[in-house]
Amino acid sequence: MRPRDLRASQRALQHDGGTRQQPWRSGHSLHGAIPYNPRMIRPRPPLTQSPLPPAVLGLIASNLIVFFMQESQPTLMFTWLALWPAGTPEVVGNVLIPQFGPWQLVSYGFLHGGFTHLFFNLFALWMFGTPMENTWGTRAFLFYYFTCVIGAGLVQLGVVSIGVDTLAEIYPTVGASGGVFGILLAYGLTYPNNRIMLLIPPIPIKAKFFVLGYGALELFLGVTQTQQGVAHFAHLGGMAFGFAILKWWSRARPRPPGW
Repeated sequence: MRPRDLRASQRALQHDGGTRQQPWRSGHSLHGAIPYNPRMIRPRPPLTQSPLPPAVLGLIASNLIVFFMQESQPTLMFTWLALWPAGTPEVVGNVLIPQFGPWQLVSYGFLHGGFTHLFFNLFALWMFGTPMENTWGTRAFLFYYFTCVIGAGLVQLGVVSIGVDTLAEIYPTVGASGGVFGILLAYGLTYPNNRIMLLIPPIPIKAKFFVLGYGALELFLGVTQTQQGVAHFAHLGGMAFGFAILKWWSRARPRPPGW
């Protein structure tokens, strides 16, 4: 190849690939978005697709182990690991009231109100979490899931801590539903036209309509307090924090190959 042809080829290669990689080296963002950070957690598809990827498997196993511990020592587990309202008195009448602890924003997501509660949460985690972990990778999936769990706990904490002054108003929150609802939202936005078979009634529905309908139902039940004993605002909080993470990821630069 003649020198002039070689220089032309190098310029073409630089124009095709080098300009796209330059912002990664310079630290600038794409379209004025978030600057690239090599430590930023971003979705990255794994090399293989698994029917039970490691994060989903670990979460299911952890929830089962904690459930058996909860069944053997319910008072101890609920006192220390359930999410209790903040700012409650230590004693109401002659009853000692468990107090809020910051670790409860994570630990409450491993406790459940019974086997049925546990089963449906873990079934949904497997059903919707498996394709999302296979799409994002384990690290990004865990970051997203626990952000939704903590976000749901913060929202629920704000709701149940307002005006708590009687024993009847002091109750704990448990369950992985905040993280599961966040995963459900991600599935509906990532695969909007995939069809989900409902149990009641047994008809298929597109994921985007299922997510919209479920979110609207949770908002209605939470505001009207029609269905007691269910943390509807925690479900909405998980979806809201999940949506914020998805928007952040969509605006942030893609990371360089091989990161």
